[in-house]
Amino acid sequence: MPQMTIRGIAPETEQEIRRIAKSSHQSINQVLKEIIHKEFGKQGREPKASSLREQAGGWSKKEAADFNLSIKSCEQIDEDMWR
Repeated sequence: MPQMTIRGIAPETEQEIRRIAKSSHQSINQVLKEIIHKEFGKQGREPKASSLREQAGGWSKKEAADFNLSIKSCEQIDEDMWR
């Protein structure tokens, strides 16, 4: 991913960015990315959950359907068991 270096930021602006990062428990990089995304819209915006989605993976529709079919018997209530 490309990197940028920003020089010449007013000290007050830097302190505000740092304050936002600290109060929101985010990195300075994340705060700046959010400011840039707000300014330039949703072009190329990465959903917040994308990194989690990549790590967790996912099922195709067929895999999900196969799983649901395999647990179908578990959804049936055994009436004798509940007496």
